[in-house]
Amino acid sequence: MGLNPPAPAMKTHFSPKLGFDNYALRALGWKARQILDHAASLQLDAVLFSDFDVYESLADADLRDLKSRADDLGLALYAGMLSICPASVMFDPRRGSAEEQLRLCLRIAKAIGSPLARCVLGKVDDRSSLGGIAARMAETVGVLRQVRTEALDAGIKIAVENHAGDMNSTELIELIDMAGRDFVGATLDTGNALWALEEPQAALETLGPVTVCTGIRDSYLWETPEGATLQWTSVGTGLVDWPAFFRRFAELCPNAPVIVETISGRPISLPFLRDCFWDAYPGATPQTLPQMQRLARAGEPHEPFTPSPGRDELRAEQDYQLAELELSVRHCRNVFGALG
Repeated sequence: MGLNPPAPAMKTHFSPKLGFDNYALRALGWKARQILDHAASLQLDAVLFSDFDVYESLADADLRDLKSRADDLGLALYAGMLSICPASVMFDPRRGSAEEQLRLCLRIAKAIGSPLARCVLGKVDDRSSLGGIAARMAETVGVLRQVRTEALDAGIKIAVENHAGDMNSTELIELIDMAGRDFVGATLDTGNALWALEEPQAALETLGPVTVCTGIRDSYLWETPEGATLQWTSVGTGLVDWPAFFRRFAELCPNAPVIVETISGRPISLPFLRDCFWDAYPGATPQTLPQMQRLARAGEPHEPFTPSPGRDELRAEQDYQLAELELSVRHCRNVFGALG
C-alpha cells in the first residue's frame, strides 16, 4: 500500500512529543543510556522504557542520573512495565507481587520524571482463561486500587495498555472507569487494536479522552481460509490513514506523546471464521466480524521478515529494527508537518 495523501492543514499547531519504546530495538539488547543516545541521534523528544530490565540499576540515585542525562539531551522519559494481573499468563512474579511491581514502577517513574507508569493486563490467551477477560479485568482493577494513594500522591497516572489482544478499547475504558479516571488512563496501541478485532481509528475514538501514552505502528491484514492474518509494519506502509488518525488525535489527546513501537514482520493468526474463536469474545457486536472481513479483503499477503541467505540472523534483525524505527519516525514527522 502506498503512503497516505497529505491531510488539510489544521487550525492549531500540532507538535506532539515524538519518541520510541525501547522494545522497538529489542534485538540490540541496549540498556537505557544507549537507548537515550540513539533517540538523541534521531533528534527525538521522548523515550518510553517499557520494562524493568532496560535499566542498568534501579537505585534512586542511578535513576536520577539517568534523568539528568535525558535532560541534557532534551528527552522526556516515560516509565513502564508489563503485566500487573496476577492470574495473567504474562505475569512474572520474579520481582514480587503485582502490587509490589506496580509500586516499583511508580518509584521509577518518580525518579526519572515520568508523568505516567505504563502497564498491561496480559495477552490474548487471557481471554480464554478461567473466567475469561472479565475475571482478569477485575483482578487488575483490584491491583490498581491498592496503589491509588501512592499514584495520586506522586502525581503519576497509571497508563494501562490495550496489549497483545487482551482487551479492546471498550473493555479497557470499562477497566479504567472501574478503577478510577483520577489515577488511571490509557496507553493506546494502534497495532494491538487490530489484534483485539477493532480498527485503530475506532480505538482512538473510544480511548482518546483518557489516553496519556501510546504505542504507534502500522499493520497489514489479509484473508486466510480461517479468517485473517495480521502483520505489523512501519508507520505509513500499512492500512492506517495516519493524517486522519493524527488529526483526530490532536483533538482528543493532544498532550499524549507519540511513541513509536515497531514490531514488524511478525504474522499473527486471527481465525475468526472458527465458531469456537468467538467464545473468548462475549462482548463482540454483530458488526465485529464484517468489519474485520472488510479490512482483510482489502489487504494483500505479506511475507514475514526473514534474513537474506548468508546473513548473520541477529545482525539482520538489528538492522531491520533500526530501519523500521527510522521509517516510522520519518513518516510521523511528515504527517505532523502536513497537519501543522
